[in-house]
Amino acid sequence: MPINETLSHYSDLAFESAFAIFVLAFVLLIAQYATTRARAVQERELVAAGGVPAAPSAQVPGRVSEPQGKPMSERLGNMAMAVLVVGVVLQWAAIVLRGFATERFPLGNMYEFVSMAVAVATAVGVATLRKQQYRSLWAFLLIPVLILMFLAGTVLYADAAPVVPALRSYWLPIHVTIISVGSGIFLVSGVASILFLLRIRQPKGEESTGLIGRLAARLPDAQTLDRLAYKTTIVAFPIFGAGVVLGAIWAEAAWGRFWGWDPKETVSFITWVIYAAYLHARATAGWRDTRAAWINVAGFVAMLFNLFIINMVVSGLHSYAGLN
Repeated sequence: MPINETLSHYSDLAFESAFAIFVLAFVLLIAQYATTRARAVQERELVAAGGVPAAPSAQVPGRVSEPQGKPMSERLGNMAMAVLVVGVVLQWAAIVLRGFATERFPLGNMYEFVSMAVAVATAVGVATLRKQQYRSLWAFLLIPVLILMFLAGTVLYADAAPVVPALRSYWLPIHVTIISVGSGIFLVSGVASILFLLRIRQPKGEESTGLIGRLAARLPDAQTLDRLAYKTTIVAFPIFGAGVVLGAIWAEAAWGRFWGWDPKETVSFITWVIYAAYLHARATAGWRDTRAAWINVAGFVAMLFNLFIINMVVSGLHSYAGLN
């Protein structure tokens, strides 16, 4: 089938623009953190010198006070959130345009799969991290997002083209979409557990020391991070499991068997089992804190191993990476 080169070019342009906008949002979030920390340090020094920080709403008798403007950190945070929404829209536009350009569902190679997973992760981030107290998490979520987008746009990039005959099935949009949605949500969950492990190392009431300590001190409390990891895994776990089951049904239709312990099938099953172990540990006394978080991180690592190592290094029936 013919490829619409114009739409393909616009898709690539939207992807590149989304990457640039996410970089801008990351810079704004770092600037927000820096200004917030500088203000906190200034107030601590003032208190140590015997002064009292001025109240924003203080009124002086006989004087008409002008309304206080928003702090610089809050303005930077608002700008970052607005920029993030634009980036998410552009990322989804890149996926839709790739689909129209190829006249197929845009999940036929690793570039398109990673694009979809990133789009899901950032959309979930916009939905769950929109509150003021969660904004500090965005800078950490954007780190793997930017790394994945960079790899997708360079190492994993594939020109718009028809898919191989084995993927020309109505199961492609069903199976791969569900797997990519689950993977995108697991990305948010994995980042939340990693940050939980950082945050729990910084006890309340103690002065932050070192770079890691100062970063952890700006995060929400450990319980909030743990709940975020748990809630996102609760959503992603059945979605990912359904994707594995539907993949087995597709395998029976395509290869005449439901399960053949292909490397991709095997690692997908192992990943699902690890996340099942996390949910079990999360509900078990003595395991629900640090140990459960480490299991969740292991599931996140297994998912990345399945995405990159299995697709790019190990050969199998699922070798449809689309790499040149």
